[in-house]
Amino acid sequence: MKRYSVTFSPQGKQIFVHEGVTVLEAAGLAGVILNSVCSGIGTCGKCTVKIEPQGLEIAACNWIIEEDITVVVPQQAELFAKRVLEEGIELQDDISCDIADKYGQKGIQNIFGISLDIGTSTVVAKLLDLHDGRCMATASGENPQMAFGDDVISRISVASAEKGFTRLHDTIISYINSLIAELCKNAEIGADDIYEISVAGNTAMSHLFLSLPVKQLGEAPYEAYSLDAFDKDPVQMSLNINPAGNVHVMENIAGFVGSDTTAVALAVGFDKIDKMTLMVDIGTNGELLLGTRDKIYAASCAAGPALEGARIGQGSRAVAGAIEAVRFDERDIYAEVIGKEPPASICGSGLVDAVAVMLDLGIIDSTGCFVEKPAFKGKLSPAIINRLIETDGQPGFVLAWGDDKRKDVVLSQRDIRQMQLAKGAIRTGIILLQKELGIEDKDIEQVFLAGAFGNYISRESALRIGMLPDVSCEIIHFIGNAANTGAQMTLLSSEMRNRTADITTSIKYIEIAMKKDFQNAFADSMMFPEK
Repeated sequence: MKRYSVTFSPQGKQIFVHEGVTVLEAAGLAGVILNSVCSGIGTCGKCTVKIEPQGLEIAACNWIIEEDITVVVPQQAELFAKRVLEEGIELQDDISCDIADKYGQKGIQNIFGISLDIGTSTVVAKLLDLHDGRCMATASGENPQMAFGDDVISRISVASAEKGFTRLHDTIISYINSLIAELCKNAEIGADDIYEISVAGNTAMSHLFLSLPVKQLGEAPYEAYSLDAFDKDPVQMSLNINPAGNVHVMENIAGFVGSDTTAVALAVGFDKIDKMTLMVDIGTNGELLLGTRDKIYAASCAAGPALEGARIGQGSRAVAGAIEAVRFDERDIYAEVIGKEPPASICGSGLVDAVAVMLDLGIIDSTGCFVEKPAFKGKLSPAIINRLIETDGQPGFVLAWGDDKRKDVVLSQRDIRQMQLAKGAIRTGIILLQKELGIEDKDIEQVFLAGAFGNYISRESALRIGMLPDVSCEIIHFIGNAANTGAQMTLLSSEMRNRTADITTSIKYIEIAMKKDFQNAFADSMMFPEK
């Protein structure tokens, strides 16, 4: 087979590939992760790069390499590191660190472990001293499987082929080993001092980590290959820790409610809660828990793509240059941007804020439609009215002005519809779980928002757009990366592992899409609340 040289600029990376490889695949092999929210089927247009010496602008996912080339990667095409949420709620003081005992009985002194949260978008690893639970170091970053698709369904599709499955598994194992090396370096210990790893992740990520089949997760009735906890030999897993150690993977709840939700339930003590509690984890996929210790229901909802930046014209994850918050007064609106970059995109928290602001200003109505311009005369300032434009033949609203029109950050009517689909999915899931328990909004006594999106979202804006039940802001609490907290608890304590098993058996999963009133609930949830 012929081999070709591919150089990536400005990254300065060069690799050699065989004929038949796409530019997107070559980029992944070179460690240059391109935006490909459509999983390489050519519909999103976000992997557009320039090929030299031809000077052609092409979609990296569809261009087959047939000669030596240089690939010029514009900033918007590269998947830069997003802001990763590393911290969750604090560990309880009364956790017995007995996992260390089985190693200590063998005369081993330095006994460390790693809690691992494998998310669809990010991976967070924490190094703990197993004697006392102290966190010695943290390492995190983008899940490199993003190169195969930014959502779970895309990766399941890729993994349905044997070659794709192997590549997805090998990619995450290799990345975890790099995090292990980083943790060891930062804590100044050796990899042989690490004896335990405890893993939480959604069902697909857990299965890919364990080399369990995932094809069935993409086909009705979307069942997991296994919901069980696993304890694996680190040598067989090709993980670089002490060969005498153990890799513990927590229990899943259902096909689309994984061990990350199990870990959150453990971290917040769902099995001991008397108050009616709602937990919402809005990531690339959305997971819900509702109930008390007497009865807990779980559900999942496909909310993530829009809130993670996909399917929004200028959407992105929480990266530098992304609008993360939007405010207004009688004069104008104001966008807050991540980092010191000029505004170039909008991430999930900014999107929720922007829609809430547009509702408050009357720019869109409860159906999500843009209101005609004449209706604003005498009601809004000229500066705000000037932000109403036409973009690609549809109404749009400028959130941030660029040096020229091509750099303006604009929300279009199509973007509002995508937002409605996302928030409607979340609200529908909550409504149908409420019906299972026979409760109303007023009966919910506390709300936990977990995950990166939940941590940065404005409670007021989430309530304004109707994403959450009609409750008081005061009962909404941010719990951060509680999945990693739960993984830490099972890393340290055999009692916590037993308790986790009890929690998962007590949770009843509801397939909301199969409920007879799903369509009506979803149609109602698409609407925005009246002011």
